[in-house]
This record gives sequence, structure tokens and C-alpha cells, in this order.
Amino acid sequence: MKVLVTGVGGQLGHDVMNELHKRGHEGVGSDIAIEYSGAKDGTAVCTMPYVSLDITDADAVESVIESVKPDAVIHCAAWTAVDLAEDEDKRDTVFAVNAKGTLNIAKACKKADCKMIYISTDYVFDGKGETPWEADCKDYAPQNVYGMSKLEGEKAVAETLDKYFIVRIAWVFGVNGNNFIKTMLALSKKYDSLRVVCDQIGTPTYTLDLSRLLVDMAESEKYGYYHATNEGGYISWYDFACEIFRQAGVEMNVTPVTTAEYGVSKAARPFNSRLDKSKLSDNGFERLPTWQDALARYLKEIEF
Repeated sequence: MKVLVTGVGGQLGHDVMNELHKRGHEGVGSDIAIEYSGAKDGTAVCTMPYVSLDITDADAVESVIESVKPDAVIHCAAWTAVDLAEDEDKRDTVFAVNAKGTLNIAKACKKADCKMIYISTDYVFDGKGETPWEADCKDYAPQNVYGMSKLEGEKAVAETLDKYFIVRIAWVFGVNGNNFIKTMLALSKKYDSLRVVCDQIGTPTYTLDLSRLLVDMAESEKYGYYHATNEGGYISWYDFACEIFRQAGVEMNVTPVTTAEYGVSKAARPFNSRLDKSKLSDNGFERLPTWQDALARYLKEIEF
């Protein structure tokens, strides 16, 4: 199987390329940088073919997909700076990447008759209540620009293609980029106490585990909407921080605070990021390991 992966300079795209390599598939990585700019760890993403691609350029997208002739495109590239997306002068760029760029890829996939896997987010929902969001729920009500742009990306894929997977994830962490775990560990070197939000509830997603699932999907024809985060129960950011420090052996006084007490950010954050993953097992896909186990493996991966 030949797979084009966008956004290989990010956390998820990096791991997807390595997973393709492990399984003997032919992967072609792409990102906007002229040369691959991710973690230089000597693994597959550094040795497999790479092509520079601006996904907002429809002609370039069509040309690359025509040239590569992939069986599937795993679309990981996205604008993910949630707060920055709220700036008036960034809004057009955010939609150009997350909505128009995704539409460009969907149209090219349709022309090439290949599968497409689009990575979306819990932010397409309003984040209210305590009931987990089901994968096929269409009660969309994004509360920030990032969520709105990702929802437009979802619509572009679903309205253009038949052979597609839309996979919503949350609270992502991986080796190739910044994330909550790295932030907590960095802050622990400067402070002996931290305040962490306790009223936003969800589950983390380890890109190494997610990459295996995405390749499983690419190998299948079980199309549709899915939710994919690690198992292990729903937690708050406060709970996650406490477990990070416990497993890392770091002494830290962590104080739980509400979102209101912590301070308002530019972008509204969802209080309910609970994602129902039952559709994965219903369709024969293996669910991700527990987030506690994922955290332990991740700390070893980053050699902390």
C-alpha cells in the first residue's frame, strides 16, 4: 500500500510515517517546509520520500497526488494554534489551511479514486454537558475559530468523497512537537507549585498509538466517522498533570482551579471533551491502550 501523509513535521504525521515503515508500506511525507523539519531521530520519516506541499494551493495538491498515486492520504496537516486562530488577522489563514486545504485534498483524492483519512477534533462540538459525544453525532456547535475551521474541513471531506474516514481526537501528545506533558515537565524545572484547570474533562491521545489505528483504517474499507483517544477513563487536566509528575518522579504541588479562576484565554475551551469510542470496537478496530500506559511509554520515549 502506498500512502501520502500530510503534516509530517508535526506530532502525528511523524509517527504515522514510522508506522507505515514498520508495516512495510510505502509512505510519502509532505509538509509546507522545503525540507523535512521534524525530529531528526533516524527513523522512517527521515528516510522515506518527502515532498514540500502547500495544501492551500489546489493545483499543487492535485499535481502531487497525481504524481504520487497513493492508495490513501492520511491528512494530518492543520493549523492547531487555537488561541492565535482567534486573532482577526489570522482567521483567513486558519480557514485556508483547515477548510480550503482539506477540500483541495478531498477533491484530488476523488479524482485519484483513493481513500482519505481526515484528522478532526472534539472542538467541533460545543463542549457542554457530561455525556460523551458519539462518533456519528451531528450536533455541531464549535465555540472557537479553530473548531469552526475543522468542522468546515469535515464537511468538505464528507460532501466530496465516499471513501473517507473522519477521526476526531483530543489532548494530543507525541515526540515531535510541543504538548501538555512537555510543558508540565518544563515548568517543573522553574516552579515548585502549579495551578491546573480541573473542570475541563477528556482523555489524552498518544500519537504513537493513534498512528497504528490510522494505518489499520487505511488498510480497511470501514469508512465513516470515528472517535479515537486513549482508554483509561475520563480525566481533567489537573488529573493528567498529577499523573505526569507522579510517573516522572517529580515533586510538585499542583492546585486544582476552575477555568474561570485560571483566567480566560482567547479561545473558548470545551468543558466536555469526552469522546465515545465504541464505534471503533463495533467495526473491528482495536482501541488504544490506557492513557496511563501511554504516558509511561511516552516518558521513556522522550528519555525523561
